[in-house]
Amino acid sequence: MKIRDARAVVTGGASGLGNAVARHVTAASGKVVMLDVQEGPGMAAAAALGANAGFVRCDVTSEAEVNAAMEAAAARMGSINLLVNCAGVIGAGRVLGKQGPMAGEFFTRVIHINLIGTFLCDKAAAALMQHNAPGADGERGLLIHTSSVAAFEGQIGQVAYSATKAAVAGMTLPIARELARFGIRCVSIAPGLFHTPMMDGMPQDVQDSLGAQVPFPARLGKPEEFAQLVASVFEIPMLNGTTLRLDGAIRLQPK
Repeated sequence: MKIRDARAVVTGGASGLGNAVARHVTAASGKVVMLDVQEGPGMAAAAALGANAGFVRCDVTSEAEVNAAMEAAAARMGSINLLVNCAGVIGAGRVLGKQGPMAGEFFTRVIHINLIGTFLCDKAAAALMQHNAPGADGERGLLIHTSSVAAFEGQIGQVAYSATKAAVAGMTLPIARELARFGIRCVSIAPGLFHTPMMDGMPQDVQDSLGAQVPFPARLGKPEEFAQLVASVFEIPMLNGTTLRLDGAIRLQPK
């Protein structure tokens, strides 16, 4: 598959890594439908990308909304052959914080968005992809999870976030194995420190300090680099059932 032939659904597409993927796909003449709870920014993002881009408001924790959004995306583009799961929350908090132990509801919310949301989108997209006409290798589609280096070196305060990012990496191989008979691949990407909207809220000296922690290149990752990796995974059929670190060789410290 070539990225120009992508019929992509990107969750969290209104901003950050997801929006970079949407921009990359449309720049290559592919088609994309962005899903996000941010309706205003999502509609603006779709308008900025032109006729090959669409937007559907969707809460990925709602199975009914996810199913409806995937159907709408497939109807708009003719099919879906790429899903990029970028919707997520940081969910920072200590198990034993200053205000007491972490509330179970807080932990559960992070799980619902980052993990269950990814699963709901995976299965809804795969249910449609299985009916695609097979390509040269019998391929019908690709599911991409956004994991994180925090899945492997979670820091203090990242217990909920790290749990979800380890989980989406952990379910990559069993999904790839199960869906192989349909010609559907599954790959996770684990970004390191990237310049996303969350970083924009930090002072420049803090951003510079974080970037300096990366061995090489000594800077924050660019969302476009994430999008480039998505495109490469899409075009290389042998990439399947694995998690790719995109991190400049950084290994997170305890805090």
